[in-house]
Amino acid sequence: MKVKKILVSQPEPADLEKSPYRNLVTKYGVEITFYKFFEVVGLPVSEFRKTRIHLAEYTAIIFNSKNSVDHFFRLAKELREVIPDSMKYFCASEAIAHYLQNYIQYRKRKIFYGNQYFADLIEILSKHREEKFLFPCSDEKQTEYTKLLDKAKFKYTKATMYTSVPRDLSQFNLKDYDLICLFSPIGVRSLVKNFPNVAEENVAIAAFGTSTHAALKAAGIKLTIAAPTKTSPSMAMAVENYINGKGQDDVVISRPSAMKKDLSHGGRGTTTTTKKTKSVFANKAKYKQLQEERKAQAAARRAERQAAKLAEMQAKEQ
Repeated sequence: MKVKKILVSQPEPADLEKSPYRNLVTKYGVEITFYKFFEVVGLPVSEFRKTRIHLAEYTAIIFNSKNSVDHFFRLAKELREVIPDSMKYFCASEAIAHYLQNYIQYRKRKIFYGNQYFADLIEILSKHREEKFLFPCSDEKQTEYTKLLDKAKFKYTKATMYTSVPRDLSQFNLKDYDLICLFSPIGVRSLVKNFPNVAEENVAIAAFGTSTHAALKAAGIKLTIAAPTKTSPSMAMAVENYINGKGQDDVVISRPSAMKKDLSHGGRGTTTTTKKTKSVFANKAKYKQLQEERKAQAAARRAERQAAKLAEMQAKEQ
């Protein structure tokens, strides 16, 4: 499939050269436009007071995004609520856990995070059912996160702290693009709001995540590229496979890995690991080939760095 121009519904990476989209630009000559399809707006403190939720009354906070971290501490400051040092923080990923350093002394708090998926965090939460959980989130009625929490029968309070608002996309003409990449249901809503007839446009749609796939189906929009899959764990890899004419394989459903990391007690926390549950690859030969390719790429990068260091040392000696 010939793809010349792609519209990606995310902010442009700080360093495109180090992003997974670099290969699409250099190897295939693809022109990529990055633009976030929505913006996050914090709930005013006056509106939040109406919920009668008092942050300090809870013993544990569940964070599923950096936005939830930002707006939790924003409201805590505006409400002049003091968050106790005993508060436990449960984060959907390691990146979110480390992001907490912007607001708290990381090494002195009880912080837990999942290995890769929110489902991993469910297993960790199951060992702390006695806690009083608060879940800062957007105004979406139900998400894949709340579905997992409800299915696991957790007692938690959903606290709406921000909302996602579609942005104006009138500067774009869909006919100028061969492919549009979406990553969330709000991205789909923004696309439909700005282009009500998008289903009739001759443009391919790529979507990441089962909730995004479901949003497209509900809107009556054909999904061309689904990610993540067994051979395409990232959007960039899924697009590359599409360009090369490779068939679409099964979408990977996130499964818990049962990995827990406790960063309490001054950073000297314990790590408890049980047997991981991984995605099953139907084609083991293809999986092995993919692993070998990754190892080769990593070896090549190491060789390049070593060569650069050697050249630098030789230049200094001369």
